[in-house]
Amino acid sequence: MTILVTGGAGYIGSHTVLALTEAGANVVVIDNLSTGFSWAIPEGVPLFIGDVADENLVEGVIAAHNVTSIIHFAGSVVVPDSMRDPLGYYRNNTFATRNLMNAAIRCNVRNFIFSSTAAVYGNPDQVPVPETAPTRPLSPYGSSKLMTEIMLHDVATAFGMNYVVLRYFNVAGADPHGRIGLSTVGATHLLKIAVEAATGQRAKIDVYGTDYPTQDGSCIRDFIHVSDLAQAHLSALAYLDQGGSSVTLNCGYGRGYSVLETIEAVRQASERNFAVQIAPRRPGDIMTMIADTSRIQATLDWTPRYDDLRTIATHALAWEGKLLREQEFGQRQAVPA
Repeated sequence: MTILVTGGAGYIGSHTVLALTEAGANVVVIDNLSTGFSWAIPEGVPLFIGDVADENLVEGVIAAHNVTSIIHFAGSVVVPDSMRDPLGYYRNNTFATRNLMNAAIRCNVRNFIFSSTAAVYGNPDQVPVPETAPTRPLSPYGSSKLMTEIMLHDVATAFGMNYVVLRYFNVAGADPHGRIGLSTVGATHLLKIAVEAATGQRAKIDVYGTDYPTQDGSCIRDFIHVSDLAQAHLSALAYLDQGGSSVTLNCGYGRGYSVLETIEAVRQASERNFAVQIAPRRPGDIMTMIADTSRIQATLDWTPRYDDLRTIATHALAWEGKLLREQEFGQRQAVPA
């Protein structure tokens, strides 16, 4: 039995592949490497470079490796980009997943774990937000993920597939042992940007809006460590393997930090100051998003290990420092003698 991980060379996908291999699972990866890195995949894990919308590729991988479960990460994830290119997001996130599901059904794959987002809620009526809250996404990114959730529900009902939808809140941090982390150039994650500012790679960090009705005027986010999130996928897989019924679960810690608090946590962890510039609000941004985690705690055998913002910032800084050292070493090696 093998687990197919789509987008397994990306940020969250690579951490999940690492966790799966450490748990002794057989894993195979499909990734087009548009934002992922082949070096992030553990040695010995087969990588097929291609698009999950390619049903022939997917069916061939499933058949060749006896795939019984799929964990689907592949897709586009930047809210502002989705506002500029909505059709691109519906293609990459919804249409591509439709093809992936079609291949899975034809090959009798019965377990499917889907990487979704808290962006499906929009601005929630209550905080912390439960999975039963109305879904009113504010961006094509959130809408494309919600459409996929609906499609997955319908497909599962029609064909007997079991699934877990994991709605991520704000993912951050890096592998505590420094093996992998967020390496995408131009990544838009708040904590990643703050870490780049702390390490001198950015002249400043923009804060989009300080006039929200929150304690300091900036948006509130529920951060989850990427390694804890990876373990949630393993727990979801075990749940399905044990006969669990289809379910949608929030992935967060149930605790919110403002944008300004997050920046301060990075300043303290790095012991460095950096410039902060206040900018206007951005279309599609959600004011406050904190997870109600009661359902995931009741459903999965999952206990977070790194649920502390300072720890998340420290691991992110350590990874960023490693990237900078490797870049500097590569530049030195490229200088002619």
